[in-house]
Amino acid sequence: MTAVFYRGVTSDYPRASHSEGMYIYDEKGKEYLDMSGGAAVSCVGHQHPRVVEALCEQVKSMSFAHTAFFSNGPQEQLAKMLAAKFGEPGAKVYFTSGGSEANETAFKIAWQYWRAKGQPSKQKIISRVHSYHGNTYGALSISGNPVRRRVMGDLLLDWPRIDPCYAYRNQQPGETANAYALRAANSLEEMILRQGAETIAAFIVEPVVGASLGVVPAVPGYFKRIAEICKTHDILLIADEIMCGTGRTGTFFALEQEGFLPDIVTLAKGIAGGYQPLAATITRSHIHEIFVTSGKGFEHGHTYVGHASACAAGLTVLNVIKEENLLQNVKTQGDLLQKELDMAFADHPHIGDIRGRGLFRGLEIVADKRTKRPFPDEMKITRRLKRATMKHGLICYPGGGSFQDNLGSHILLAPPFIVQPNHIEQAVDKLRLIFEDVF
Repeated sequence: MTAVFYRGVTSDYPRASHSEGMYIYDEKGKEYLDMSGGAAVSCVGHQHPRVVEALCEQVKSMSFAHTAFFSNGPQEQLAKMLAAKFGEPGAKVYFTSGGSEANETAFKIAWQYWRAKGQPSKQKIISRVHSYHGNTYGALSISGNPVRRRVMGDLLLDWPRIDPCYAYRNQQPGETANAYALRAANSLEEMILRQGAETIAAFIVEPVVGASLGVVPAVPGYFKRIAEICKTHDILLIADEIMCGTGRTGTFFALEQEGFLPDIVTLAKGIAGGYQPLAATITRSHIHEIFVTSGKGFEHGHTYVGHASACAAGLTVLNVIKEENLLQNVKTQGDLLQKELDMAFADHPHIGDIRGRGLFRGLEIVADKRTKRPFPDEMKITRRLKRATMKHGLICYPGGGSFQDNLGSHILLAPPFIVQPNHIEQAVDKLRLIFEDVF
């Protein structure tokens, strides 16, 4: 018997007992190869000695001092480091405990920004179908993930959404990548004109879509046009890098590969590598300046904003990524992972697409490769994939709803940045067994 209210209320979970590097072990001694970092979290691997030591040292000196009364050294140092990585001087960083909080913070910044500028009618936030921005009420309302939204029904806010830039399913036969990029991006302008720019506060977008679609990058040119549209219509652009950021795609910010600069960017998951709950909302200087010069301030806060121990973990994780040259390993092993997945599964009758960037890869599952038709939902492919991955000792991230609600499945891979070729070989072997079981 357990007193735990589990995520899956009818599920029976093995109990993790310890972890090291690329592996997690349950209390029965079974080994699991972690090829998704949990949910793209464990970027420097498990039990990295430098991070463990830094966290222990911080707790010994001061684990917590409420930031309504004090700042602290780790918060100041980590904010300085993140601001320096941003593509423009003067960036400011607001720390929270998770991705949902980071995006809620971004929304409140956007709303209060426009009120401070005397434009309180700018309230709506446009997102994309299949997007996922968090599980709090506001973040889930603004998300376009049908599976997660369904259970809340009409309780959620229902603001405008446009289709994602999803070439595998939405690029038309004979349409060039450039033409598709413009068509997909221009749907944002069409939505703005229908709604009225005076009612729109912001557009939020994942530079690489994560769990909802199974790692979908945009085609080249899409984001440059998106940025132009937002600037033309005086709308804030929010980049949600909760899953795809902190080096996951081979550059610290995934948006660096797209050639645009958002007004706000959010980070979580990998920013502290799973050693502590941590997230960040980063704003351009002109956003922060409005709150200062207007005299209105910024009204928002959570108990664990700027938590000293969490920021100490994040600071050390970022130093490890830099000093161990892990971004280069992300690029090198990411290319190898794509190559090995292509060699093993490009001709598989039920693998429709293999895609991604860096150590962020997705395999889309289909019933019919020619038509891209998904399996019927009564076959519960996603659930069967999850069960098979655990059976074979592979931690990856099966997801559903990538075609429409309850239709479409994929597997997301986001291994720690320390992954080596032998781990990739082991993962591919396990995937072969998993697909044999399921298909």
